[in-house]
Amino acid sequence: MTDVVCTADGRRLAIEERGKPGGDPVFLLHGTPGSRVGPCPRGSVLYRLGVRLITFDRPGYGESDRLIGRSVATVADDVATIADKLGLDRFSVVGRSGGGPHALACAALLPDRVNRVAVLVGLAPHAAEGLDWFGGMTESNIVEYTIALAGRSRFADWLAPAAQEIRTDPASLIAGLYAELPEDDRRMVSNPGVRAMLVANYAEALRHSEDGWIDDAIAFCSPWGFDLAAITAPTLLWHGEKDRFSPVGHSRWLATRIRTATMRVEPGAAHFGALAVLPDVLPWLVSGGQAA
Repeated sequence: MTDVVCTADGRRLAIEERGKPGGDPVFLLHGTPGSRVGPCPRGSVLYRLGVRLITFDRPGYGESDRLIGRSVATVADDVATIADKLGLDRFSVVGRSGGGPHALACAALLPDRVNRVAVLVGLAPHAAEGLDWFGGMTESNIVEYTIALAGRSRFADWLAPAAQEIRTDPASLIAGLYAELPEDDRRMVSNPGVRAMLVANYAEALRHSEDGWIDDAIAFCSPWGFDLAAITAPTLLWHGEKDRFSPVGHSRWLATRIRTATMRVEPGAAHFGALAVLPDVLPWLVSGGQAA
């Protein structure tokens, strides 16, 4: 069931909760494009793990109001607002793909509230010193981020036709990527259950506009607004070695900058392998057990 939380500046944030009421709270930050209804473990799995999973649409996605000019760091205030509304003093955070940088922002900027943070197939800052940011990245993502670097207006014009096609037929996003997917990703998106979750996710993300996607891409290519060295919470960086959308070098770079980081590379997995590993990461987030 969707609820709405209002921020101090009057914006609406659409949120959903799954799993065990009163369980260990974990925020799941969706990818790009994505939404609060994105892929996640079944409610029965979450209940068994004792997890209260909280998802929300980042500004401009789904039912959440846009915030033009937002940075990656902005998400920390939104997460804090939602946590306050739900009466949560402390919580853990996991970000998948485009949600990864946002999860790190929460850890850096809310050190007294974030217990643990996990990043699954995340990105490093575009200005990451010593990292070939585009190295190993699929051509479609190289084109997307190169245009984003040219500015918001140009990127919005370029993205609009593709976003409209996806809005009309959400499955077209998966179909358009299929030729670039490694074999492991092809197996993942061919699973009917996974495919249905992805289609629902994209449909909700772009229901009203592509504003969230535009603002995410611009934020990734701009200064993030926080210092990775400020992260003190235990941090898990998980990556599929064959990922071509967020190449594994991004997590390896992050691991050298976050002193509390543990790096896990899955040799046979790619980008969508993050969907399968989440149930194994959640126990680490809530109980402090061995990292997945």
